[in-house]
Amino acid sequence: MSKRVLQGVVVSDACDKTVIVRVERRVMHRVYKKFVTSSKKYAAHDEHNSYRAGDVVQIEESRPISKRKSWIVLSGPAGAEPGRRSARPGAARAPATAAGSPDLQSADPGTEGAAPSEGAA
Repeated sequence: MSKRVLQGVVVSDACDKTVIVRVERRVMHRVYKKFVTSSKKYAAHDEHNSYRAGDVVQIEESRPISKRKSWIVLSGPAGAEPGRRSARPGAARAPATAAGSPDLQSADPGTEGAAPSEGAA
């Protein structure tokens, strides 16, 4: 018997060596004859922690790995190399400075925001 292969989107990568994949199906309603989108979430094994939330991956049915996990990630985006999880783009982001944002800059920097130095006792 062949193993099922499904395609979905990674919605969570918080667990170690596990990703949660949401698979959406479109089925026609029996009475109203309209397409209804139904989704189901699967826990899939990711050996190298290389997939992040938002990646489109293919998962394959396998033997039970744990209580909830009986799927293995087959493939994903081309940039998903091992060790990618440790270098998250949001983790090492520098804080935004006030000089870099246009809404905090005034048209004439000499008039606004200057502390009065004369007459302040």
